[in-house]
Parts: sequence; C-alpha cells; structure tokens
Amino acid sequence: MANRLALLSSMMLLLAVAANAGGIAIYWGQNGGEGTLAETCSTGNYDFVNLAFLATFGNGQPPMINLAGHCDPYSNGCTNLTTDIKSCQAKGIKVMLTLGGAAGSYYLTSAADAKQVATYLWNNFLGGKSSTRPLGEAVLDGIDFDIEGGTTQHWDDLARYLSEYSSQGKKVYLTAAPQCPFPDAYIGTALKTGLFDYVWVQFYNNPPCQYSGGITNLEDAWKQWTAEIPATKIFLGLPASPAAAGSGYIPVGDLTSQVLPAIKGSAKYGGVMLWDKYHDDQSGYSSSIKSHV
Repeated sequence: MANRLALLSSMMLLLAVAANAGGIAIYWGQNGGEGTLAETCSTGNYDFVNLAFLATFGNGQPPMINLAGHCDPYSNGCTNLTTDIKSCQAKGIKVMLTLGGAAGSYYLTSAADAKQVATYLWNNFLGGKSSTRPLGEAVLDGIDFDIEGGTTQHWDDLARYLSEYSSQGKKVYLTAAPQCPFPDAYIGTALKTGLFDYVWVQFYNNPPCQYSGGITNLEDAWKQWTAEIPATKIFLGLPASPAAAGSGYIPVGDLTSQVLPAIKGSAKYGGVMLWDKYHDDQSGYSSSIKSHV
C-alpha cells in the first residue's frame, strides 16, 4: 500500500511538472543564414516563431516589412513564405508578426493612427483581405510588440483595436518583448490592459535585472513581472549565444540547474524566448535546454 501511494504521489508530481512544462519562442527573419521558416519549424524545438520585423509603420509612413536576406518585399518576394507559414501552423506552431525592433522607423501619433495601423495589419497579415499582402494569403496567428523606440503613447490603443478583431473568427494573439526593468519604458501601459497572451521579457542587455552569475536580480524582476502583468504566460527572454546580445547570456548548466528551477514554480511561467534562430543554430542552445524548459 505504501509503495502504491509512493508511486501515485510520484506520478502526480510528474503530472504537475508536465503541466508546467514550458515552450520555446524564437525570433526568425534577421539573418539570411539561419535557414528557411519551414526548416525552423521542422526542428521540433519551437512553439512560437516571431517573424522579425515590420520595422516601418505609423505616422503616415507606408508600412514595410524587413526580413533581411530572406526575401525582398519591394519586389513582392516575401509572398512565397505563405507555404512555410502554413506548414508551421500545421505543426501547431504559432507564427507571429513582430512590430518594431531596435532599429526601425515606427511611431504612433494618435489613437486614430493606431486604428489605421491595426486595420492595415488585419487586412495584410491577419484575417482581412488585401491585394498587397506582403507574406501572401497565409493568416498569421497574431502580432508581437517589440517596441524599443519611437513613442511611449498609443500602444494600448493598438492592442485594443487588434484584439477587437478576435470577434471576427480566428483569435488574434497578442504577444510582447518588453525589457526586464519594470515597467517597460515603451509598452508598460499597453501591458496593463490585460490583452496580451504571452509576454517574453528580455532578460538581456539589461544588467540590473539579468543573470550575472547570481540569480537574485533576475528572480526579483521575474516575481514583479509575473505578479503585476495580467498576461496568460510570461517567458524568460534570453540570447541564444554569447554573441547574440551585449550581455545576459546564461550558460546551459546555470539555466537548467539554477534559473529554471527558481522560476518554473510560477503559475504564469510559459517557457523561454530566444534571440534568435541564427544564433541558436550556432550554439544548439534550444536543443540543449528543451527537455528542461
């Protein structure tokens, strides 16, 4: 009987751990040497792929996608990604379009401007219709906010307008990649709306709250993010190799033995986000951590 109980409790423990098993989100698009989108999804390592970036939009500018060496949007060369997007989605992987980035030209001047951008995104990347869809007919799963400049205003308006399209059939997922100092300087207000499903916090290039041999700063920031942001899941955003960021890389052994055990107990723990596919190819980071996430 005691043995049976011990077996039962260990099975329940396994179930509890499995229930809190996380996924891996990856950024793809900023290096032509990182393989195709279809190849990225075929690795079996990723649950989310963020297409980076729609780097120009708002303030009356014609929106423009930038996928580096993968395709040329100026000659409609990115429409052939439709097949790859559909193959990723057929595997259960969510494919998001990332707005912004560190070097884009983006700005929202007003709520009306935000509405115009939302309408553009709906018609050109989501469930709407347009004769000029940059990625072809494939319907993306949602929009990722990687806002690192421009303005601190109206991102909450954009989130609201985008989320309203969920009532037209397929849910529009909203995700974001804020910096770990809390609250985020650009999208802090937007994140308070409760409209974001997944938030992958950048715990890199931010010494005050990233891992640096000790876990205290990261753990304190993690607790604040999970306590104060009304999102479904929060992810630990990391560089996939030391070369992928200026600072904040966590060696695999430290991540699996120290960092993940300290944060996985949170009900909002969603997994790990990595920048980016190219650096993950070089390091093999996602393959090394997948069974621990």
